[in-house]
Amino acid sequence: MSLYRNAVWFLNGIHQYTRKGFEAASKDFEAKDLDLSVVGRSFMITGANRGIGRAAALAIAKKGGTVHMVCRDRDRAEEARAAIVHESGNTEVFVHVVDLSQTGRVWQFAQDFVKQHSSLSVLINNAGCMLHQRELNAEGLEKNFATNTLGVYVLTQSLIPLLQKSRDPRVITVSSGAMLVQRLQSDDLQSQKGPFDGVRVYAQNKRQQVVLTQQWAKANPIIHFSVMHPGWVDTPAVSSSMPQFHQMMGDRLRSVEQGADTVVWLALSRAASRTCSGQFFQDRRPVPAHLPLAWTRSPAEDVQSFMTQVENLAGAVGSRLREDLNSSLEASTPQFV
Repeated sequence: MSLYRNAVWFLNGIHQYTRKGFEAASKDFEAKDLDLSVVGRSFMITGANRGIGRAAALAIAKKGGTVHMVCRDRDRAEEARAAIVHESGNTEVFVHVVDLSQTGRVWQFAQDFVKQHSSLSVLINNAGCMLHQRELNAEGLEKNFATNTLGVYVLTQSLIPLLQKSRDPRVITVSSGAMLVQRLQSDDLQSQKGPFDGVRVYAQNKRQQVVLTQQWAKANPIIHFSVMHPGWVDTPAVSSSMPQFHQMMGDRLRSVEQGADTVVWLALSRAASRTCSGQFFQDRRPVPAHLPLAWTRSPAEDVQSFMTQVENLAGAVGSRLREDLNSSLEASTPQFV
Protein backbone atom coordinates (compact mmCIF):
# COMPACT_ATOMS: atom_id res chain seq x y z
CA MET A 1 0.00 0.00 0.00
CA SER A 2 2.84 2.36 0.80
CA LEU A 3 4.27 1.83 -2.68
CA TYR A 4 0.87 2.54 -4.25
CA ARG A 5 0.41 5.73 -2.22
CA ASN A 6 3.87 7.00 -3.09
CA ALA A 7 3.45 6.24 -6.79
CA VAL A 8 0.05 7.94 -7.05
CA TRP A 9 1.28 10.90 -5.00
CA PHE A 10 4.35 11.41 -7.19
CA LEU A 11 2.39 11.16 -10.44
CA ASN A 12 -0.14 13.67 -9.11
CA GLY A 13 2.75 15.87 -8.05
CA ILE A 14 4.41 15.96 -11.45
CA HIS A 15 1.15 17.15 -13.00
CA GLN A 16 -0.21 19.37 -10.23
CA TYR A 17 2.41 20.41 -7.66
CA THR A 18 5.06 21.83 -10.00
CA ARG A 19 5.45 25.30 -11.52
CA LYS A 20 3.56 24.12 -14.61
CA GLY A 21 0.81 22.77 -12.38
CA PHE A 22 0.40 26.19 -10.80
CA GLU A 23 0.41 27.93 -14.18
CA ALA A 24 -2.35 25.62 -15.41
CA ALA A 25 -4.45 26.05 -12.27
CA SER A 26 -4.00 29.83 -12.18
CA LYS A 27 -5.84 30.21 -15.49
CA ASP A 28 -9.04 29.75 -13.49
CA PHE A 29 -8.14 32.25 -10.75
CA GLU A 30 -10.29 35.34 -10.31
CA ALA A 31 -8.01 38.38 -10.19
CA LYS A 32 -10.71 40.39 -8.41
CA ASP A 33 -10.51 38.03 -5.42
CA LEU A 34 -7.36 39.82 -4.24
CA ASP A 35 -8.28 43.29 -5.49
CA LEU A 36 -8.95 44.64 -2.02
CA SER A 37 -7.49 46.45 0.99
CA VAL A 38 -7.13 44.91 4.45
CA VAL A 39 -6.17 48.05 6.34
CA GLY A 40 -7.24 47.62 9.95
CA ARG A 41 -6.98 43.83 9.93
CA SER A 42 -4.14 42.03 11.72
CA PHE A 43 -2.30 38.91 10.60
CA MET A 44 0.09 36.64 12.48
CA ILE A 45 2.43 34.55 10.33
CA THR A 46 4.85 32.02 11.78
CA GLY A 47 8.12 31.42 9.93
CA ALA A 48 7.67 34.76 8.18
CA ASN A 49 11.31 35.65 7.57
CA ARG A 50 11.84 33.45 4.51
CA GLY A 51 10.19 31.22 1.94
CA ILE A 52 6.41 30.99 1.75
CA GLY A 53 5.93 32.85 5.04
CA ARG A 54 7.92 35.87 3.87
CA ALA A 55 6.14 35.95 0.51
CA ALA A 56 2.77 35.86 2.29
CA ALA A 57 3.86 38.57 4.74
CA LEU A 58 4.91 40.85 1.88
CA ALA A 59 1.68 40.28 -0.07
CA ILE A 60 -0.44 41.05 2.99
CA ALA A 61 1.63 44.11 3.91
CA LYS A 62 1.13 45.45 0.36
CA LYS A 63 -2.63 45.22 0.95
CA GLY A 64 -2.30 47.33 4.11
CA GLY A 65 -2.65 44.63 6.75
CA THR A 66 -0.88 44.75 10.11
CA VAL A 67 1.61 41.87 10.08
CA HIS A 68 3.00 40.07 13.12
CA MET A 69 6.04 38.05 12.06
CA VAL A 70 6.75 35.15 14.42
CA CYS A 71 10.30 33.97 13.78
CA ARG A 72 13.06 31.99 15.49
CA ASP A 73 16.07 34.13 14.52
CA ARG A 74 15.91 37.85 15.37
CA ASP A 75 18.58 39.01 12.92
CA ARG A 76 16.97 37.24 9.95
CA ALA A 77 13.53 38.42 11.07
CA GLU A 78 14.59 42.06 11.36
CA GLU A 79 16.28 41.89 7.97
CA ALA A 80 13.11 40.45 6.43
CA ARG A 81 10.95 43.04 8.19
CA ALA A 82 13.06 45.89 6.84
CA ALA A 83 12.77 44.52 3.30
CA ILE A 84 8.99 44.03 3.62
CA VAL A 85 8.48 47.56 4.97
CA HIS A 86 10.66 49.01 2.20
CA GLU A 87 8.92 47.13 -0.59
CA SER A 88 5.35 47.52 0.69
CA GLY A 89 5.56 51.00 2.21
CA ASN A 90 3.69 49.58 5.20
CA THR A 91 5.34 50.20 8.59
CA GLU A 92 2.77 48.12 10.50
CA VAL A 93 5.04 45.07 10.49
CA PHE A 94 6.23 43.68 13.81
CA VAL A 95 8.71 40.97 14.82
CA HIS A 96 8.17 38.44 17.62
CA VAL A 97 11.03 36.05 18.38
CA VAL A 98 9.76 32.56 19.27
CA ASP A 99 11.25 29.12 18.68
CA LEU A 100 8.20 27.03 17.83
CA SER A 101 10.03 23.82 18.70
CA GLN A 102 10.05 24.95 22.36
CA THR A 103 6.47 24.34 23.46
CA GLY A 104 6.71 26.27 26.70
CA ARG A 105 7.91 29.38 24.91
CA VAL A 106 5.08 29.11 22.40
CA TRP A 107 2.59 28.88 25.26
CA GLN A 108 4.08 31.88 27.05
CA PHE A 109 4.22 33.97 23.86
CA ALA A 110 0.57 33.25 23.07
CA GLN A 111 -0.53 34.14 26.61
CA ASP A 112 1.38 37.43 26.45
CA PHE A 113 0.05 38.28 22.98
CA VAL A 114 -3.54 37.79 24.13
CA LYS A 115 -2.94 40.18 27.04
CA GLN A 116 -1.29 42.83 24.86
CA HIS A 117 -3.67 42.87 21.87
CA SER A 118 -7.41 43.41 21.61
CA SER A 119 -7.95 41.24 18.54
CA LEU A 120 -6.37 39.16 15.79
CA SER A 121 -7.97 38.75 12.38
CA VAL A 122 -5.98 35.89 10.84
CA LEU A 123 -3.45 33.33 12.08
CA ILE A 124 -1.24 31.66 9.47
CA ASN A 125 0.58 28.59 10.80
CA ASN A 126 3.41 28.39 8.30
CA ALA A 127 6.58 27.51 10.25
CA GLY A 128 7.71 23.90 10.17
CA CYS A 129 10.74 21.66 10.26
CA MET A 130 12.03 18.32 9.03
CA LEU A 131 14.76 16.91 11.26
CA HIS A 132 16.31 13.64 10.12
CA GLN A 133 17.62 12.65 13.55
CA ARG A 134 15.39 12.21 16.58
CA GLU A 135 15.91 15.23 18.86
CA LEU A 136 14.03 16.33 21.98
CA ASN A 137 13.05 19.82 23.06
CA ALA A 138 13.24 21.27 26.59
CA GLU A 139 10.01 19.48 27.55
CA GLY A 140 11.32 16.12 26.33
CA LEU A 141 9.15 16.13 23.19
CA GLU A 142 10.34 15.01 19.76
CA LYS A 143 11.15 18.24 17.89
CA ASN A 144 9.36 17.59 14.59
CA PHE A 145 6.15 16.83 16.45
CA ALA A 146 6.73 19.73 18.86
CA THR A 147 7.15 22.21 16.00
CA ASN A 148 4.76 20.95 13.35
CA THR A 149 1.92 19.68 15.52
CA LEU A 150 2.03 20.62 19.19
CA GLY A 151 3.36 24.14 18.56
CA VAL A 152 0.60 24.71 16.01
CA TYR A 153 -1.97 23.37 18.48
CA VAL A 154 -0.78 25.44 21.44
CA LEU A 155 -0.53 28.66 19.43
CA THR A 156 -3.88 28.23 17.69
CA GLN A 157 -5.78 27.06 20.75
CA SER A 158 -4.39 29.92 22.83
CA LEU A 159 -5.32 32.53 20.22
CA ILE A 160 -8.86 31.31 19.51
CA PRO A 161 -10.42 33.65 22.13
CA LEU A 162 -8.64 36.60 20.52
CA LEU A 163 -9.64 35.53 17.01
CA GLN A 164 -13.27 35.25 18.11
CA LYS A 165 -13.26 38.98 18.88
CA SER A 166 -12.51 39.84 15.25
CA ARG A 167 -14.74 40.20 12.24
CA ASP A 168 -14.34 37.30 9.81
CA PRO A 169 -11.55 35.52 11.74
CA ARG A 170 -9.53 32.85 9.95
CA VAL A 171 -6.84 30.27 10.66
CA ILE A 172 -4.75 28.89 7.78
CA THR A 173 -2.25 26.08 8.29
CA VAL A 174 0.39 25.32 5.67
CA SER A 175 0.48 21.55 5.38
CA SER A 176 1.95 19.41 2.60
CA GLY A 177 0.81 17.00 -0.05
CA ALA A 178 3.16 14.53 1.62
CA MET A 179 0.44 13.92 4.20
CA LEU A 180 -1.56 12.13 1.50
CA VAL A 181 0.70 9.08 1.85
CA GLN A 182 0.15 8.87 5.62
CA ARG A 183 -2.67 7.50 7.75
CA LEU A 184 -2.96 9.08 11.18
CA GLN A 185 -0.87 7.04 13.64
CA SER A 186 -2.36 7.92 17.02
CA ASP A 187 -0.30 5.29 18.85
CA ASP A 188 3.13 6.82 18.12
CA LEU A 189 3.00 10.63 18.17
CA GLN A 190 6.59 10.88 19.40
CA SER A 191 8.00 8.59 16.66
CA GLN A 192 9.48 6.15 19.15
CA LYS A 193 8.63 2.92 17.32
CA GLY A 194 10.99 1.51 14.72
CA PRO A 195 13.77 3.36 12.89
CA PHE A 196 13.42 7.14 12.74
CA ASP A 197 12.61 8.50 9.25
CA GLY A 198 12.44 12.30 9.14
CA VAL A 199 10.50 12.42 5.86
CA ARG A 200 7.87 10.00 7.16
CA VAL A 201 7.62 11.85 10.49
CA TYR A 202 7.16 15.15 8.65
CA ALA A 203 4.41 13.67 6.48
CA GLN A 204 2.73 12.24 9.58
CA ASN A 205 2.85 15.66 11.26
CA LYS A 206 1.25 17.18 8.19
CA ARG A 207 -1.56 14.60 8.35
CA GLN A 208 -1.99 15.60 12.00
CA GLN A 209 -2.39 19.24 10.95
CA VAL A 210 -5.24 18.26 8.63
CA VAL A 211 -6.97 16.40 11.46
CA LEU A 212 -6.49 19.36 13.83
CA THR A 213 -8.03 21.71 11.25
CA GLN A 214 -11.04 19.47 10.79
CA GLN A 215 -11.61 19.20 14.55
CA TRP A 216 -11.15 22.94 15.14
CA ALA A 217 -13.69 23.71 12.43
CA LYS A 218 -16.28 21.54 14.16
CA ALA A 219 -15.63 23.06 17.57
CA ASN A 220 -15.36 26.74 16.54
CA PRO A 221 -18.01 27.72 13.98
CA ILE A 222 -17.25 31.44 14.35
CA ILE A 223 -13.76 31.00 12.88
CA HIS A 224 -12.99 29.85 9.32
CA PHE A 225 -10.30 27.15 9.42
CA SER A 226 -8.43 25.83 6.40
CA VAL A 227 -5.32 23.80 5.69
CA MET A 228 -3.47 23.90 2.39
CA HIS A 229 -0.79 22.34 0.20
CA PRO A 230 1.49 24.95 -1.44
CA GLY A 231 2.83 22.54 -4.05
CA TRP A 232 6.51 21.72 -4.51
CA VAL A 233 8.19 25.05 -3.81
CA ASP A 234 11.78 26.21 -4.15
CA THR A 235 12.38 27.29 -0.54
CA PRO A 236 15.49 27.26 1.67
CA ALA A 237 13.78 24.63 3.83
CA VAL A 238 13.29 22.24 0.90
CA SER A 239 16.86 22.83 -0.28
CA SER A 240 18.35 22.03 3.14
CA SER A 241 16.05 19.22 4.31
CA MET A 242 15.54 17.44 0.96
CA PRO A 243 18.63 18.30 -1.14
CA GLN A 244 18.29 15.37 -3.55
CA PHE A 245 14.63 16.15 -4.27
CA HIS A 246 15.48 19.84 -4.66
CA GLN A 247 18.26 19.06 -7.14
CA MET A 248 16.16 16.53 -9.07
CA MET A 249 13.18 18.90 -9.51
CA GLY A 250 15.28 21.98 -10.30
CA ASP A 251 13.38 24.67 -12.17
CA ARG A 252 10.19 22.62 -12.07
CA LEU A 253 9.73 23.78 -8.48
CA ARG A 254 7.30 26.63 -7.85
CA SER A 255 8.47 30.08 -6.83
CA VAL A 256 7.77 31.15 -3.24
CA GLU A 257 5.15 33.59 -4.54
CA GLN A 258 3.34 30.75 -6.30
CA GLY A 259 3.59 28.62 -3.16
CA ALA A 260 2.16 31.45 -1.05
CA ASP A 261 -0.68 32.30 -3.44
CA THR A 262 -3.32 30.08 -1.84
CA VAL A 263 -2.22 31.13 1.65
CA VAL A 264 -2.81 34.78 0.71
CA TRP A 265 -6.10 33.95 -1.03
CA LEU A 266 -7.35 32.05 2.02
CA ALA A 267 -6.27 34.87 4.32
CA LEU A 268 -7.68 37.81 2.36
CA SER A 269 -10.37 36.96 -0.16
CA ARG A 270 -14.10 37.07 0.43
CA ALA A 271 -14.41 34.05 -1.85
CA ALA A 272 -12.37 31.95 0.60
CA SER A 273 -14.58 32.91 3.53
CA ARG A 274 -17.60 31.55 1.65
CA THR A 275 -16.10 28.04 1.45
CA CYS A 276 -16.83 25.41 4.08
CA SER A 277 -14.56 25.56 7.12
CA GLY A 278 -12.13 22.70 7.77
CA GLN A 279 -11.21 21.84 4.19
CA PHE A 280 -7.88 21.00 2.52
CA PHE A 281 -6.95 23.42 -0.29
CA GLN A 282 -4.66 23.38 -3.29
CA ASP A 283 -4.43 26.22 -5.80
CA ARG A 284 -7.41 28.12 -4.40
CA ARG A 285 -9.82 25.19 -4.40
CA PRO A 286 -10.75 22.50 -1.90
CA VAL A 287 -9.40 19.06 -2.79
CA PRO A 288 -9.74 15.62 -1.15
CA ALA A 289 -7.58 15.05 1.92
CA HIS A 290 -7.13 11.39 0.95
CA LEU A 291 -5.88 9.61 -2.17
CA PRO A 292 -8.40 7.22 -3.77
CA LEU A 293 -8.16 3.62 -2.51
CA ALA A 294 -5.25 4.52 -0.23
CA TRP A 295 -6.84 3.51 3.09
CA THR A 296 -5.68 6.61 4.92
CA ARG A 297 -8.98 7.52 6.58
CA SER A 298 -8.97 7.08 10.35
CA PRO A 299 -11.77 5.76 12.55
CA ALA A 300 -13.30 8.20 15.03
CA GLU A 301 -11.61 6.53 17.99
CA ASP A 302 -8.14 7.15 16.48
CA VAL A 303 -8.94 10.82 15.90
CA GLN A 304 -10.26 11.15 19.44
CA SER A 305 -7.19 9.43 20.86
CA PHE A 306 -4.94 11.79 18.92
CA MET A 307 -6.83 14.88 20.07
CA THR A 308 -6.83 13.73 23.70
CA GLN A 309 -3.08 13.11 23.67
CA VAL A 310 -2.36 16.50 22.12
CA GLU A 311 -4.63 18.25 24.60
CA ASN A 312 -2.97 16.45 27.51
CA LEU A 313 0.55 17.24 26.31
CA ALA A 314 -0.32 20.91 25.80
CA GLY A 315 -2.07 21.04 29.16
CA ALA A 316 0.94 19.53 30.93
CA VAL A 317 3.23 22.20 29.47
CA GLY A 318 0.85 24.97 30.50
CA SER A 319 0.47 23.58 34.02
CA ARG A 320 4.22 23.28 34.46
CA LEU A 321 4.77 26.88 33.37
CA ARG A 322 2.06 28.15 35.71
CA GLU A 323 3.66 26.27 38.59
CA ASP A 324 7.07 27.74 37.72
CA LEU A 325 5.56 31.23 37.56
CA ASN A 326 3.86 30.82 40.93
CA SER A 327 7.08 29.52 42.47
CA SER A 328 8.99 32.51 41.09
CA LEU A 329 6.42 34.93 42.47
CA GLU A 330 6.55 33.28 45.90
CA ALA A 331 10.35 33.39 45.89
CA SER A 332 10.36 37.09 45.01
CA THR A 333 7.74 38.06 47.62
CA PRO A 334 9.27 39.53 50.83
CA GLN A 335 8.76 37.31 53.85
CA PHE A 336 7.73 39.15 57.03
CA VAL A 337 8.31 37.42 60.32
